[in-house]
Amino acid sequence: MGRSLGYLSVLLFPLLLLLSFSPANDKTIDDFSLKNVDGKLFSLKDYPKAKGFIIVFTCNHCPYAKQYPTRLNELNKKYKPLGVPLIAISSADTVNYEDDSFIKMAEKAKKEHFNFPYLFDAEQKVAKYFAAKKTPHAFVIWKEAGKWVVKYNGAIDDNALHPELVKNKYVADAVDALLSGKEVATKETRSIGCQINFRK
Repeated sequence: MGRSLGYLSVLLFPLLLLLSFSPANDKTIDDFSLKNVDGKLFSLKDYPKAKGFIIVFTCNHCPYAKQYPTRLNELNKKYKPLGVPLIAISSADTVNYEDDSFIKMAEKAKKEHFNFPYLFDAEQKVAKYFAAKKTPHAFVIWKEAGKWVVKYNGAIDDNALHPELVKNKYVADAVDALLSGKEVATKETRSIGCQINFRK
């Protein structure tokens, strides 16, 4: 019985990822300004030659988010030279999660050797604007006619806890398609991770 349930969960997991949850795609995104862990303010306009961005809402405390630093570094290393930098944003409730304080973010970025900006969304406004739900929750935005348009949102890939078993690299596939001038095949998946709790 236990083996059957485990097999069923393996079959259903990719389907769960592909279920849509918000009408975020093709939404136009305005620029925003947040503090990076180096103390400097970051805005999209800081990358005037960028073709697009990989934006990942993440945090320090979530067990799922903890599995991704190496993969995020790899994505930024591959795509930043191609004009698509990766930006990580923490919008966690620091009242309930002390591990997500700005100081702890800076410590993690140094320890994990982040090669990308790690931004502090202290008032959680940017996460609400993007309709981010979980950590991690990824968005690929692309410049079209001078505007930033959401082309993909959801999971980074299809296996948060076991990177060696990843079969579908949703973010990478979306960026590859856009760089080739093609439509993104999978435009939306369900992000799997810890819920972003918004303060009232």
